[in-house]
Amino acid sequence: MTSPTGRSLELYYVDGQPGGMVTAELFNWTGHVLMTPRTRIAAALMRTEAHHAGVYILIGEQEGEPRAYIGEGEDIAGRLKAHGVSKQWWTTAVLVTAAANKLNKAHVRYLEARLIAEARSTGRVPLDNGTTPTVPSLSEADIAKMEAFLDNLMVVLPAVRVDLFIQRARPTVSTAAVAAVEPEAPRFTLDYRKRAIRATAVLVNGEFIVEAGSLARESWAGFETHYCASLFAELVRAMILVPQGDHTVFTQNYAFSSPSAAAAIVYGRTANGQVAWRTEPGGLTYRDWEALQLDLETNA
Repeated sequence: MTSPTGRSLELYYVDGQPGGMVTAELFNWTGHVLMTPRTRIAAALMRTEAHHAGVYILIGEQEGEPRAYIGEGEDIAGRLKAHGVSKQWWTTAVLVTAAANKLNKAHVRYLEARLIAEARSTGRVPLDNGTTPTVPSLSEADIAKMEAFLDNLMVVLPAVRVDLFIQRARPTVSTAAVAAVEPEAPRFTLDYRKRAIRATAVLVNGEFIVEAGSLARESWAGFETHYCASLFAELVRAMILVPQGDHTVFTQNYAFSSPSAAAAIVYGRTANGQVAWRTEPGGLTYRDWEALQLDLETNA
């Protein structure tokens, strides 16, 4: 397998604080990202890049549910001024352009269509867009350039806390296939005997992946303010968790940010994944297994 290549990302806090306008750029990439809170939209639209051709993402909540809208324009500022009146729910805008205004109308329509399709495929945040536009025809060279542009954009957006394109569902593969790719990948199980729930997971490339076929609680039973409450609802909405008798079942492998997040979804409430997950075989808690790995690294 090819080792991941590092990237150099530059964030610039325009207002001198994280809560204000932020620009993001990757080294050796012509793209430019500007994220602004709605309270600073007037100042943002006075910037030069706001009058370039590009795509934009509006993020917020509607009736307590996360919401997003993806659009394009040859002059983003003009489009956003219209949305400032017609769409009341958004609180953050993300403007994506290119240096020297190198994107044309066909480019931004392509990017818009691809971003809408990507957002809908992840299912993380419902879109306010009525339809998924058809990807416009471009030359083979332009398609290659726009796909490369998107690859870089997907690196930048999570850095400015835009996660609606993050795909955590993973293709369902057999245990033998995982072992063939990562022969030393540690495996873990979680047994919630009170509710006859069993889940399995594997740690691959730093991702804690709960495997398809694992069981979880039938519904979220913990505090609604817990961050995993919305994640549980998201997984149900995306049909990654589907009802199965008195439980729900994972229909796909799913990568979690931590063992505790994974355990919380399985339990349907707050959980300490450091002790809930145990190695298979061996029965070590994740915490003890992790401590052992640290000792081995230190003494190597």
